Amino acid sequence: MQPIFVLVHSPSVGPSTWQPVAEHLTSAGHRVRVPSLLHIGAGAPPYWPRIVDAVRDDLRQVPAGSPLTLVAHSNAGLFLPVIRAGLDHPVTGSVFVDAALPSRTGPTPVVTPELLEFLRLMAANGRLPRWTDWWDEEDVAPMFCDPVVRHTVIEEQPRLPLSYYEQHIPVPDGWDDHPCSYVLFGPPYDDPAAEARARGWRVAHLPGAHLHQIIDPAGTARHLVELAGTA
Repeated sequence: MQPIFVLVHSPSVGPSTWQPVAEHLTSAGHRVRVPSLLHIGAGAPPYWPRIVDAVRDDLRQVPAGSPLTLVAHSNAGLFLPVIRAGLDHPVTGSVFVDAALPSRTGPTPVVTPELLEFLRLMAANGRLPRWTDWWDEEDVAPMFCDPVVRHTVIEEQPRLPLSYYEQHIPVPDGWDDHPCSYVLFGPPYDDPAAEARARGWRVAHLPGAHLHQIIDPAGTARHLVELAGTA
């Protein structure tokens, strides 16, 4: 049985960042789920249990014996171990796409101390601007090639609480008891890609900006299929 691709978006953006890839995978005959994490920033910390719940709830109608390939983009990579530990379904592969990596042993901070200080300066009433509003236009524009897609992605973004970025994520023992791999788009994720190689994972390079999956969904889908071994 081919595994179902579970495409997990960064909580800083939304599920539309995976939708073009999901469409390519579906048209190629693969089963796909794209859980939404848009409401995990409500309420008090910690937030990671709500991410696990959101993915598990999205898979509620999927038979428990169905194998999964977990795919995490960007910040979602930090949550992949707790997602994997919180699922009843067998996980046959995990793919990190231009993603942060969990610590070899936990807990893992969501951001570095330097980035956290940067975010604290931007917070208003405990909440941050949308992720694309953190950066200058010259940094944001290369991530989009279609104005309609850009509008959808930007309008969908949540304003997360600062406390989301202050949390530390557990790393359950044995979460990586299955093949893991990495897809690198480009800087600044060269270091996580190098760490993935050091862990013995397969690493592929698809040059592009951080949201390259919306610019080249066909290429991204192809790499996911190859790394998951479902071609």
